[in-house]
Amino acid sequence: MPPPRFPIPQGTLDMLILQILSLEPAHGYGIAQRLEQISKSVVQVNQGSLYPALHRLEQKGWLKAHWKPSETGREAKFYSLTTSGQKQLRIEKDSWARLTGAVKLIFDEGAAQ
Repeated sequence: MPPPRFPIPQGTLDMLILQILSLEPAHGYGIAQRLEQISKSVVQVNQGSLYPALHRLEQKGWLKAHWKPSETGREAKFYSLTTSGQKQLRIEKDSWARLTGAVKLIFDEGAAQ
């Protein structure tokens, strides 16, 4: 039985997309598949969330895109990180580490009592 699916917190999708694309360029479907695969099916992104996020990240200059044949032979828009996207990913990772560290401290304090 697959793990239960739950919505990812607001603002997290952009960071996850940047991380996936830091590994290698990919098209939208490939990004969704990779997120699901790496998260062991916990993170499942629908097209209605993914493609607007990709467009938003491209508009911010964090991604660049080009058309090329996919593994099926059909043309697909492949995304990759720009230099500013790499910088933003570092910022996002640092912020995420601070937040998760703070949440862990709060949870640990509650468990100690």
